[in-house]
Parts: sequence; C-alpha cells; structure tokens
Amino acid sequence: MDDIPLSVLIGALFFLILVSSFFSGSETGLMSLNRYRLRHLADSKHKGAIRAQRLLASPEKLISLILLGNNFVNILASSIATIIGIRLFDEAGILMATIILTIVVLIFAEVTPKTLAALHAERFALPAAYILEPLLKLLYPVVWLINLATRAIFRLFRVPLNKSTGDTLSREELRIVVNEAGSMIPQQHQDMLLSILDLEKVTVEDIMIPRNEIAGVDINDDWSDIVRQLTESQHTRLPVYEDDIDHVIGMVHMRDIVRLLKNPDSDRNNFKAMLRDVYFIPENTPLNTQLLNFQRERRRMGLVVNEYGDMLGMVTMDDLLEEIVGEFTTDPSASSRDVHLQEDGTYLVDGGASLRELNRVLGWNLPTDGPKTLNGLVTEFLEHIPDQGTSLLIGDYPLEIVQTSQNTVKTIRIDPNWKQRQEASSSSDDTTNR
Repeated sequence: MDDIPLSVLIGALFFLILVSSFFSGSETGLMSLNRYRLRHLADSKHKGAIRAQRLLASPEKLISLILLGNNFVNILASSIATIIGIRLFDEAGILMATIILTIVVLIFAEVTPKTLAALHAERFALPAAYILEPLLKLLYPVVWLINLATRAIFRLFRVPLNKSTGDTLSREELRIVVNEAGSMIPQQHQDMLLSILDLEKVTVEDIMIPRNEIAGVDINDDWSDIVRQLTESQHTRLPVYEDDIDHVIGMVHMRDIVRLLKNPDSDRNNFKAMLRDVYFIPENTPLNTQLLNFQRERRRMGLVVNEYGDMLGMVTMDDLLEEIVGEFTTDPSASSRDVHLQEDGTYLVDGGASLRELNRVLGWNLPTDGPKTLNGLVTEFLEHIPDQGTSLLIGDYPLEIVQTSQNTVKTIRIDPNWKQRQEASSSSDDTTNR
C-alpha cells in the first residue's frame, strides 16, 4: 500500500463511495417499486421491469446480494480512508478519516441516494436491475451461503419463514387505492368501482321496489280493462296476479303482448297461456350474488320473498345496475318523484322513499342499518305512528311530520341545512352585539 500513489487511493475511495451509493439507491428503489405497475411494465415486455421482477421474486437473495456488496465496499473504503489519513496526518489521521468518511458515506452514499430512489423508484431500480441480476449469478455461491446461515438463525429462534402475502390487497385497501387514484381514474369511474366493491354489503331488500308500489295486472279484471292497462303501460315486464299482488301467477313481457293484441279473437285464456313463470329471490341475497344469478338464469326481474314465502317487493336488473353506474333509466316511476325541494331549502319527502336512494341522490347520511324507508325510520325511532306536526331529530337531520294516516307516515319535511342556518344566525347576532 505504501507504493500506491495518494492520488490513486483518493480516486479509489471516490469510486467506492459511488458504488456504495449505487447499492444503497438500488435497495431502496427496488423495495419502493409499485408491484402492480412493475407487473404491468413486465407484461408490456419492458426488459428492466422483467429483470427487476425476477430479482424481487426472491427478496432474500436480492437483499443478501445488495448488503454483501454494500458492506464489502464500505469496509474497503474505510480501510483506504484510514491509509490516506495516516499518510496525511500520521496517527491523528485514523480518527479524522473515521469522522470524515462517516459524514461522507452518510450524506453521499446513504441519505441522498436512498431519498432520491424513494422519490424516483423506477429511474433507480430498473437500470440497476441490469447490473444486479448478472452480479447475483456471479456471486450466487456466496449469497447462497449467507442465506443458509440466515435461515439457520431463523430456525434457531423459531422465526417463521413463510413468504409474505403483502401483495394481496384486501377490499378496504383496494378502496383506498381507488380513492387515491386521483386524475388517473375519472371520478365517475371511481364511483362505479367503489359501488362494485360495495355490492356484497347491499342486499336485494335494500333496493327493491316495495310491494305496494308494484304495477301489475289482475287476471280477474274485465278483459277490456286488462287490454287497456297493457296498451297504456310504459313498463316492459309486468307481474300478473289473482285478486291481489300476494297471489302472482306469472310475468308478462310486452313483446308477447304485441302478438296477442294483433289477434282480435284473443281473450283471457290466450293471455294466461303466454305468461312466463315467476322468478323468486330470497330477501337477504347480496347484490353481487343476485347479479350472477340474473346472468345465469337469464332473467331481468324477480320477486323478493321472505323466509315465509311472503312477497316483499320486486327487483329488476335495471335497479341492480343503477347501484353501480347511477341513475340511467327512463323509468316512468321516476316522474312521480318522492322528493320535492321547497323555496326555503327544505324538502318534502314521501314516507315510502328509500333511505339509500335519498342518501345517494341528495348526498345525505341517514342511517340505513335498520329500516329501509323513511317511514320505517321514523316509526322505529318513535315506536309509534306520530301525529301531524311532530318534530324529531335523527342524526343531523330535523324531521317534521307533515301528513300521516292511521298506519303510516305519508309526508315528511326535512331541513338538511339547519346547522348552517343556526351558525349563520349566531354569527349575525354576534356581529350585532358588537
């Protein structure tokens, strides 16, 4: 070493610090890579991504290689720095070399490259993979021995060696990914993806048309009344029943009715013969399951029944799809809206309005873990049918009973902005007092 010029030693030290910086940045860059983007790049035949993916497939080997190279380089750099220090400052050079090298390595070979690699993982990791992969093959025997010793220590302390499943996203983690996608996914698409994730949390009972709102045909009506109802109906499919909706005998499709009405001799028996069988759905069926059931059974409509076989309501494919994409149909029932905005900013809401529909359309946050309708929410809260003029507060929403009948609440006034009005009023009073 005494024969080596000082300039060569300084140049070697500078080179070793660069190599140490490479190993430090490569480690952070590879570990900071977005695994899903890496998979996408690898599928797109990006050579650097393919190499990086192969390296990350065995993280214990990759870490052993990087630490082996980094420690070897740092120790060699320390030895050379010590020699330079002794040559320049004699015995005091050992301490000076240790202090200066520690600062230099910390700044230029650790903090700086690791910070840059964390911020720009792909720029560091993908080019580094071209060097690390052949280096791993070259030093594989040493890396294998290091891993062998490491696993022996793990077994000694009974540390499990099972591979991590951290690449698998849970439902809530996937929700966070969608929410944080920002401009990469349009807001409307984000809402659709989140709605798909929520399908299993919602049952057909939550979105069904209540039995008292189902439009159907009574087979026992006069034939002329049946024909008039069929010709004036704006629905594509209708349930057909005897006397009341609890006794459904079949479903009729308007496409079949066109052929029926073309024949002037058609009668009730011809109409009854063309009825299709009824498809029943258990009340607690999740929407994701029902979507698959509709697809498998090739159905677009079903009647929801409880455990006793009593009919609760009706669900259509359109209702289910609207849970994903939002309102998109020209359903005639939408013309008789349940919500009416008043001039003072309050809303007059029909008691039979769906709580989930109110929350979705108006952005409210009414509780939906119990009753499904506004009338059900009020009667459960009060435990009786309230009188007209009764006021109550549910969550952050003041409700005033506008109209009732003997067994239900018909109309309710809701003021979702009462807090803002109170705050504005308080601010106005404070200003006046001043």
